Amino acid sequence: MTWADLGPLLWQASTESAYMVGVSTVLTAVGGLLLGVLLVLTGRGGLLAARPVNLILGLIVNVGRSLPFIILLVAIIPFTRAIVGTTIGTSAAIVPLTVGAIPFFARIVETAIREVDRDVIAAARAMGASRAGIVFKVLLREARPGLVAGLTITVVALVGYSAMAGVVGGGGLGDLAIRYGYQRFENTVMVATVVLLVVFVQLIQTLGDLVVRWLSHK
Repeated sequence: MTWADLGPLLWQASTESAYMVGVSTVLTAVGGLLLGVLLVLTGRGGLLAARPVNLILGLIVNVGRSLPFIILLVAIIPFTRAIVGTTIGTSAAIVPLTVGAIPFFARIVETAIREVDRDVIAAARAMGASRAGIVFKVLLREARPGLVAGLTITVVALVGYSAMAGVVGGGGLGDLAIRYGYQRFENTVMVATVVLLVVFVQLIQTLGDLVVRWLSHK
């Protein structure tokens, strides 16, 4: 395969991977942030302490994190079909990507929020701040560097997950590597996809580090 033939394939696969990772990142950020905040609020000493609820949420997160992504892809095929009407393609791949990443990010969110100085929370309570005010103006605000760092790690993981989605026809660089690189023994395709994935990860990590550094100095 010549570079003239490979170029359009790499461009299409790259845009598909960017689409999968981009959409699943937004959904993961929303779902993981909500779940992580609930884990903190319902935990011992939390603003909405509820031990049974916390145990159920913790169990959901632990089960989600313990499943290898390749198994999750297959296990939730009926759910994926119910959501998007198909199990093949980039839109279908977004479902398992999001389901697999939300528990991962939720634990990171929980850890970042728990590292917020308890004295700051106590001071907000003493000043009569509402629960919502404490969550949005204290917990999330103080935890921003940790949250962004955690989201960066999650996005990097999503890039890897999106490549694995190619095994089941999810599209993107992983699908290109499987169909053209592995099945047709085109080493050039394999090398090109690996290089692009490395570039993606480096760009994401660099951008995330810059944002964390900026937030830490504010």
